[in-house]
Amino acid sequence: MRSQGTIFSNPIVEQAADPWVYKHHDGNYYFMCTKRGYLELTQSTTLTGLDRGRKKTIWSPASGGRYSYNLWAPEIHYINNKWYIYYTANDGGGDDTRRICVLENERPNPMEGEWEWKGALPTPVPGLDGTVAFIGDELYFLYAGYGHFPNYGSAIYIMRMSNPWTITGEHVLLTAPTLSWEQQGGMAINEGPVILKRNGRIYLVYSASTTWSEDYALGMLTMEENSDPMDPRSWHKSMEPVFRKSVENGVYATGHNSFTQSPDGTEDWIVYHALPAPGADTALRATRIQRFGWHPDGTPDFGIPVGDTETLDVPSGDDSRS
Repeated sequence: MRSQGTIFSNPIVEQAADPWVYKHHDGNYYFMCTKRGYLELTQSTTLTGLDRGRKKTIWSPASGGRYSYNLWAPEIHYINNKWYIYYTANDGGGDDTRRICVLENERPNPMEGEWEWKGALPTPVPGLDGTVAFIGDELYFLYAGYGHFPNYGSAIYIMRMSNPWTITGEHVLLTAPTLSWEQQGGMAINEGPVILKRNGRIYLVYSASTTWSEDYALGMLTMEENSDPMDPRSWHKSMEPVFRKSVENGVYATGHNSFTQSPDGTEDWIVYHALPAPGADTALRATRIQRFGWHPDGTPDFGIPVGDTETLDVPSGDDSRS
């Protein structure tokens, strides 16, 4: 990242795929991304300072175990006054061995204390990219499960949770990669679900096509907040991507995002990874951020990816802007 005073430019963290940012009431941002062999947690007082924040390796699996390889897409959540991390792992084999694992930490500061292994979630199909969200007063688990739809790939499923490490009840498919823009790069993919709530609606934003394809993009389902999230008919799918590459700005393979807000809570920001060129090595996926707005009908307006040469104002409430 190139920063100067009250402006910055993307990317903010180099070689950081599958970015997840959680803004906590302690005034810090907590950042995680895929490190493959271990889990690293970053604590930062500013959103643009994630690369310079305090870093700690909080989990290194015992070598050779069932969940000791390919640690992907970690997410940190704060639920019922405890911290939880959800991440994908396997035994070094193929897609059929992938599961979402759960860790718990009871300390107020997640950079302290020990992380306890709570297990791997026994999802009905193998999968990746697990996330959790309260919808109403119930906790739900969403993830990308492997299968044929009819082409091989992954689709987004939802289940209820009886607690943050236990799934229960029905296993419901919400969106499958049936559209052409969801099938680029050699596989049919819906993955990386994340929930955004606003204006009386629940938005499920997901990534589509393969992450190595320049056409990796974000899709979206929309549900009225009082509807039943376990009923697929409650969700309405956008037929086109809501956020995609910009050839003009030199930003490709935009996806696997999370959402956060400025320090003062007045601005909404999208966090995502992207590649610098078509066909670039996936090791070059970098974390980028930009502010987004809302359409008159209340739906999110993510705009287009901002290029590396464009400067942006730091988030509102950042100390450097005061």
